[in-house]
Amino acid sequence: MTSNSVDGTQALRLQGVAKHYGRGSTLLKALDGVDLVVPRGQLLGLIGHNGSGKSTLFKLVLGLIAPSQGQLWVDGCQVGGRHFREARRRLGYLPENLVLYDNLDGLETLRFFARLKGAPLTQCAPLLEEVGLSHAGRRPVREYSKGMRQRLGFAQALLGDPQLLLLDEPTTGLDPAAIRDFYDQLYRLRARGVTLVISSHILAELEQRVDALAMLSRGRLCAQGTVDALREHSTRPLQLRLAGDVAVLDALPQQLAGLPGVSWQRDGAQQASVDCPRALKMPLLQCLAAQPLTDLSIQEPTLEDLYFELREAA
Repeated sequence: MTSNSVDGTQALRLQGVAKHYGRGSTLLKALDGVDLVVPRGQLLGLIGHNGSGKSTLFKLVLGLIAPSQGQLWVDGCQVGGRHFREARRRLGYLPENLVLYDNLDGLETLRFFARLKGAPLTQCAPLLEEVGLSHAGRRPVREYSKGMRQRLGFAQALLGDPQLLLLDEPTTGLDPAAIRDFYDQLYRLRARGVTLVISSHILAELEQRVDALAMLSRGRLCAQGTVDALREHSTRPLQLRLAGDVAVLDALPQQLAGLPGVSWQRDGAQQASVDCPRALKMPLLQCLAAQPLTDLSIQEPTLEDLYFELREAA
């Protein structure tokens, strides 16, 4: 594949994308040489600190702003190219701060957005049902809670059966049950081949739910991959929590002496914790398997741990 060709398996591709504001001493690099590929049907989590470039990336993909350098493709179509208007109809977007008309009801709101997007008006009532708002379809939006507004915003993003969804902090204001229902909807969309990019600061929420992650820091892509792949490259140790009789734990330091880099501490008469470099995980488990422990649990570095490690290294 040449550098300017487009792979049909790619829903989104960025090549050397930069967005700069100002010049000279006031130059701000909102994005700086980002290369990113998102395969069709992937649920990607986009993470990064405030000002890392996440919102800028979304605006570039939507064609709202033009890149200073580089190229972007959506569904095989170059953003800003002559065929992009049609490709943009296959995009759905939920902004972090969605502005709604308070005097319209929920159904009128969806019909308004449908007309703007050229989507069938017949989709509006079923979408209200899909996001759990059919009971409030004729209520003015001014009476909607934050969570209800967020669900209505998600419904408008689904108008036109988009093949790529960009969701900026989509679970803000949702309770735990609504968050679970929201991700169930995303999984159904993914099963139909829809590609989803979610920007969120709630790392624990993304950790077990996304297929892969892309992390931005100071406008640069500093990491990309599955959570497990990012853990494999992490220098943070695994932590094991052990339980056993006093005599068994008393003998542990001698048993672990042959594993340099493994450290341990006593957490009580019958409890201990062990920090272990990832490379020594299996030798440590083999050693502990020979001990008459009553319990053992392994704690991997969390996504939050990985995030701060990657940010410090960027």
